[in-house]
Amino acid sequence: MKNSIRYRFKTISEYHKLAGLPKPGHPLVSVVNLEDVKMPVNGLSNTMIFDFYSIALKRVPDAKIKYGQQMSDFDDGVLFFMAPGQVFTVEVHEDRIHRPTGWMILFHSDLLWNTPLAKTIKDYDFFDYTLFEALHVAENEEITLNTIIQQLIFETNSNIDSFTQNVIIAQIALLLNYAQRFYQRQFITRKASNHEILDRLENVINNYLKEDLASKGLPTVTYIAEKLNISAGYLSGLLKTLIGLNMQQYLHQKLIDLAKEKLSTTDLSVSEIAYALGFGHLQSFTKLFKTKTNLTPSAFRQSFN
Repeated sequence: MKNSIRYRFKTISEYHKLAGLPKPGHPLVSVVNLEDVKMPVNGLSNTMIFDFYSIALKRVPDAKIKYGQQMSDFDDGVLFFMAPGQVFTVEVHEDRIHRPTGWMILFHSDLLWNTPLAKTIKDYDFFDYTLFEALHVAENEEITLNTIIQQLIFETNSNIDSFTQNVIIAQIALLLNYAQRFYQRQFITRKASNHEILDRLENVINNYLKEDLASKGLPTVTYIAEKLNISAGYLSGLLKTLIGLNMQQYLHQKLIDLAKEKLSTTDLSVSEIAYALGFGHLQSFTKLFKTKTNLTPSAFRQSFN
């Protein structure tokens, strides 16, 4: 079994100290040049936990990184995001020198207190994506990100004044918004793999809808994502980009399609159909059906007679 060691960093300063880096210019945020990192390699497998956010653009040609249950190489530049408390492991080749390149932003949640980003940062789903779902940046995209990084380096190494926090947070928010744009590009350009996910999603939902919805209810986003072996956030982002619906809207549309089939091909009452589709109250079913079709279930059925 490979030797391994586990590190947990509660502060950014703790990471700087162990990584052989100078003391950070700002206690709550830092930009790290990964070529300067001199983490001790005490084993072939090094697990790390940050109690703060990290955003990293990495190339690690002589190591593999495990994030959650996914293992990936970083021969090309990829951008990935970690929320506080998440775990990642770097496995180093025994006969090679570990020489990562790129940069990493570290920022503590305390930095965000009393700012709009404190509330909106949870809206950036990619902090919960798996390593397999990391953002592969194009050359022009990397140039855009590097411009923001240079501004952050300047601010974090300048004298702190009353504007410093707002300027730093504005740059981080700008980077996050660019990441959202670049992820949308990736959803679209990776057509083959993403449409394969949509095909599997269709099969998962169709098979689930054949079961007893009256007792089980609708599947959760987490359940579906686990069936597809992707993160719930990535699935939601993919759906919004490719078909313009969130997961709940997609499920409701599938339910309405099934309801239409039952209303037009069976003699079941509207109440029986509502119950079979997992609705506890007829009014809830009628309201959803009318919202989606502009007809009540009874009116829809009459249109076929």
